[in-house]
Amino acid sequence: MYIIAGLGNPTKEYEKTRHNVGFEVVDRLAKEYDIDVMTAKHKALCGKGTIEGQNVILAKPLTFMNLSGESVRELSVYYKVPPENCIIVYDDISLDVGRLRVRAKGSAGGHNGIKNIIARLGGENFPRVRVGIGDKPKGKDLADYVLGRFSKQEAEVMDTAYDNAVKAIAAIIAEGVESAMNKFN
Repeated sequence: MYIIAGLGNPTKEYEKTRHNVGFEVVDRLAKEYDIDVMTAKHKALCGKGTIEGQNVILAKPLTFMNLSGESVRELSVYYKVPPENCIIVYDDISLDVGRLRVRAKGSAGGHNGIKNIIARLGGENFPRVRVGIGDKPKGKDLADYVLGRFSKQEAEVMDTAYDNAVKAIAAIIAEGVESAMNKFN
């Protein structure tokens, strides 16, 4: 079994923001694999289904970004899923808009949601799909930037990135993280 958690912030005011790319990817996965992500459980909106022949839980934590680990840990403990099978999808300012980076493990890289997941899971050994949102412009506040929306041109690039992230997650499940890294990095 796999848990696939897309990071973001709940409520309408954060929809379609740079910080909510994880939610967008989970929504695409839900549509692609016909999984209803509407059950409020474990501090997340969750849905059960199958991807590449494996049982999965899709999750959109409702804890707000910086406390995402609370939900991921509850899901991991309840479903007895080891961290190596918890795939986390989130935004990354160090990658150009629309670029993907798949990793088997690693540091938080300054991302507070990932810092909290590392703290709650007790280590860095979980796969992740980082989706580039571009670096903030000079002089702009980081919080304002990540909570801002994409330009029309960027949104078109992100549309493709979301589809590629769905394919990368399917590849992680079907072929393993190393293979997915070779295909999508």
